[in-house]
Amino acid sequence: MLRILKDLLRPAWHKVRETLRRRRRWPSETSKCRARLAPYCTGYGLDIGFGGDPINAAAIRVDLVQPYGTVGRHPVQLGGDAGNLPWFRDNTLDYVFSSHLLEDFQDTEAVLREWLRVLKPGGRLIIYCPDEMRYRAHCRATGQPYNIYHVHADFSLEFVQRALARIGGTRTIHANPSAEIYSWDLVAEKLTLKP
Repeated sequence: MLRILKDLLRPAWHKVRETLRRRRRWPSETSKCRARLAPYCTGYGLDIGFGGDPINAAAIRVDLVQPYGTVGRHPVQLGGDAGNLPWFRDNTLDYVFSSHLLEDFQDTEAVLREWLRVLKPGGRLIIYCPDEMRYRAHCRATGQPYNIYHVHADFSLEFVQRALARIGGTRTIHANPSAEIYSWDLVAEKLTLKP
């Protein structure tokens, strides 16, 4: 009976042990950019794909109902797809922040359009993401597991800036192509609506 119980508990124990190991070794991506980017996250806004560690305490936390990664203790407030924000009307929020999520979407432009839709004129889109080429090189050099959810081999700051240029209606107020070892950040302001 004891052996059966051990066999039943073994997968759960391995999952807990792996989670603890990862938390010690890898801090959340948001923790790496918080000092730089949190000052842009004022007013009412979202942290999309926050994984348990929001950019600030006031951010509305949006993620999958069961996030595929959890590095913090804060629960999901709105569960759903980051590419569809049905809870919010057009032009209502002061900011949308997202860390290491946009690279997981095939249709980057559609996701950016949705995030911009909910921003009010003057609102800020704050993005912190990996440069895919540097990220892959980092994983090879360090043995860090590669995130298989990344869908664009050429994902970079320039990739996202080109998508925003196609969409129009924003201006860049901050861009750092080498914010961290393999990451970049961008803050874009939604321009005032034309009458």
